[in-house]
Amino acid sequence: MVTSPVRTQGFSRLEVLPRRQQAASTSVSLGSRSLTLPATPLFGTDGIRGRVGDLLNADLALQVGFWAGQVLQTQTPELGPVIVGQDSRNSSDMLAMALTAGLTAAGLEVWNLGLCPTPGIAYLTRMTDAIGGVMISASHNPPEDNGIKFFASEGTKLPVALQKQIEAGLRGFSGETILADVQGQHYYRPELLTHYVESLRHPLQGVTDLRGMRIVLDLAWGASVALTGQVFAELGAEVICLHDQADGDRINVNCGSTHLQPLQEAVRQYSADMGFAFDGDADRVMGVDAQGRVIDGDYILYFWGQALRKAQKLPGDLIVATVMANLGFERAWNQLGGSLVRTAVGDQYVQAEMQRTGAMLGGEQSGHILCHHYNMTGDGMLTALHLASLVRQSGVPFTQLVDQSFQPYPQLLRNVRVEDRERRLNWQDCDAVNSAIAQAETDMAGLGRILVRASGTEPLIRVMVEAESADVAEHWTSELVRVVQQHLG
Repeated sequence: MVTSPVRTQGFSRLEVLPRRQQAASTSVSLGSRSLTLPATPLFGTDGIRGRVGDLLNADLALQVGFWAGQVLQTQTPELGPVIVGQDSRNSSDMLAMALTAGLTAAGLEVWNLGLCPTPGIAYLTRMTDAIGGVMISASHNPPEDNGIKFFASEGTKLPVALQKQIEAGLRGFSGETILADVQGQHYYRPELLTHYVESLRHPLQGVTDLRGMRIVLDLAWGASVALTGQVFAELGAEVICLHDQADGDRINVNCGSTHLQPLQEAVRQYSADMGFAFDGDADRVMGVDAQGRVIDGDYILYFWGQALRKAQKLPGDLIVATVMANLGFERAWNQLGGSLVRTAVGDQYVQAEMQRTGAMLGGEQSGHILCHHYNMTGDGMLTALHLASLVRQSGVPFTQLVDQSFQPYPQLLRNVRVEDRERRLNWQDCDAVNSAIAQAETDMAGLGRILVRASGTEPLIRVMVEAESADVAEHWTSELVRVVQQHLG
């Protein structure tokens, strides 16, 4: 049985505004423009994501909000609010307002948190009477991109079946839309974030004292700039923050979880015990030890898995990871007596497997970690706090824990930009690429792995090669990238 965070007594009723009963509907025009949608599915591995002004615009966000409102209302006998938040991108205000207009046109009440981390939306959706949550963010993508992520009332990503219902509404839109007789209201509710922050701090109070630890935080000019340093400081850490202002022009630019060099340099410069880098919406985190070594999601799962196993809080000693997880991590975990199950890339697949198996810990190499003891979705701040806590409780330096963990296999990941969406998503139809993969697998004779996949969040095809030999990994990565560029790029 999967356990989950218990609702705080009375919290679901905290300042909840009166619910509006489901209203009758009438036919009203919501706008005459027709939507231009791609032939391929609109929803990817993490909601709708793309270049603003291209795929994503105010017209689309308005209609997405309306049809999401229609679908969410079918999932509950009583109406509650929809919680909306955003990251710091320049386009986030526009998309949030358009989406809110669609939700209120569907007769729903909207609670707008403003700038906040994605896991804050997930947590508050779960712990209040909300019927859903929406985050406007493109996560780790560059500033010119944006996205729309949906959460169900349980605080988990909206099921694929419901995403398909929203998309069916969008594709069937003819310019004449059904609106509720009574439209919903919009309320600005940033004060609710104090409850999310308390949920991060409370499990560690009285257990963790970070005094004497110097920790560098790279906040990526993103959604967590107002909260992360505060929580670490309240637990006693000496905090040094990088890129700690909300800046829509620079979010994720040469910083954050996908660009670790500034964090590595700062950790060494300030002789810090460790550092953490978050992505633009703070649902993932990457670490750095005092020597500047990268601590990715595989290491985090290994360390946190050991701590939970020791506390007898890891059923079946099971960890759920993705096909990207390093073989060195898997074999080290197996040697400890644990088991590891792999899924497709994407936290929604990890979450589904955790629910199916009753696993309490899972995540991705990219730093998106889910621990069902504390939350039902990935949370970079929560993960970083618990990793710092277990280092403190171990009584040894972080670098020593890393030395004692595992040696990862050489693994190379390279991205090939493929702007043509249909060609990118249907890359498996390319005979030349398939032949190159087959040749590489034959050459490595079971002593390595190859993974080629279309990104679900960016216009990229990702090529990953893992082998016992770094030279072999480099050779076949370069060869596969060349073939993909020649035939698809």
